[in-house]
Amino acid sequence: MRIQIITAGTMGSVAPYTGLGHRLFAEGHDVEIVTHAKFADVVACCGLRMRALAADPFEDLLEAHARMRRGPRSPLAGVRFVRATERAAVSLVDGILTGIDLKADLVLLSAITAPLGRVVADYHALPSMGVFLQPDTPTSAFSPCTTAWRPPGHVNRLRGHVANALLDAVYAAANRELHTRLGLAHRGTHRLRVARERAGWPIWHGFSPSVVPRPADWRPGLGVAGYWWPHECADWQPPALVTDFLAAGPPPVFVGFGSMMPGDPGRLAGLTAEALRRAGMRGVVQSGWAGLSVLNDDVITVGPIPHGWLMPRTAAVVHHAGAGTTAAGLRAGVPAVPVPVLTDQPWWAERLTRLGVSPGALPFARLTADRLAAALRRATGEPRFARRATELAARLGLEDGAGAVARAVAERGR
Repeated sequence: MRIQIITAGTMGSVAPYTGLGHRLFAEGHDVEIVTHAKFADVVACCGLRMRALAADPFEDLLEAHARMRRGPRSPLAGVRFVRATERAAVSLVDGILTGIDLKADLVLLSAITAPLGRVVADYHALPSMGVFLQPDTPTSAFSPCTTAWRPPGHVNRLRGHVANALLDAVYAAANRELHTRLGLAHRGTHRLRVARERAGWPIWHGFSPSVVPRPADWRPGLGVAGYWWPHECADWQPPALVTDFLAAGPPPVFVGFGSMMPGDPGRLAGLTAEALRRAGMRGVVQSGWAGLSVLNDDVITVGPIPHGWLMPRTAAVVHHAGAGTTAAGLRAGVPAVPVPVLTDQPWWAERLTRLGVSPGALPFARLTADRLAAALRRATGEPRFARRATELAARLGLEDGAGAVARAVAERGR
């Protein structure tokens, strides 16, 4: 089959699809990933074709969020961020219109691209399927992932519908633009979501049922596949700086905030160095989009390094609790200290705590050297966190998330 995977966003919104795409390619399919041009090298190492989206608004969006955090708290700042989010959605219209392959046998859409991509796929009578990294269907089993984690209860379904209504509002302008460009009568984003559910549009979720079990009240057609691990280039070699550092002492702590830009990088770097010193631990700090840089006898700073290689060699991981980084830490089997910043990160951070692999979330707004040092001492000093992390990693190792989607694709092709 000729398959397109269309995704947008940050590295965490792209990397898992390289593993899924590579598995589909290995199954004999012709696979193309449609995403931002800056990820060309990431896609190329999988042996897959790539088509670049026409725009990449997400760095600007995250910078807008960083400005909002640095400035005084006010309703106006929040409105500006919402407007930036709406503009980011509108900017995807061109990319999806020009990026979609009219000869595709199947279009796989991420949660970010699905509200627009499904309209275009249906317009061209192309079969499509959702491949989401987060759950977005209301359920009583848990609260929506854009809010704080809540225990089971019927009110969670209401919360889920409210969260989806807010998300639909973000896509409203983009949806109007898309319908105008296609010459279609306008259908509101909420109506499109309702139609999606009534039609039983299939969605596979790329997280483990051991981490988030499939809710019993989900409709048929919503599956929990297991994680799609990012594909790692066969010829990749770790930098000598890193291998030498790892060999020179006990396992260090990994610290990285991925694509987040949560404030003054100098302050965050100093805070990190001081926390590691107080905890008596070595550290590997990933610079990321935040531009962190820490260098002393016990801490090194690195650029992009596959989490699947680095994290298992650490004593604990400190991260922003994005879906992809959370998954990598769980796979590594080491305790976590989540420092959530925005969107779904507090939800995943709380899930890590409930799974028993973390002593608790440390929201970025409350981050201090003392609090981070205390969390690290607990995460590495209380054996129950490492024990639980090891147990859960073993269970993840038995799953084949990409294989579940590959089997579903094969069924559709018959």
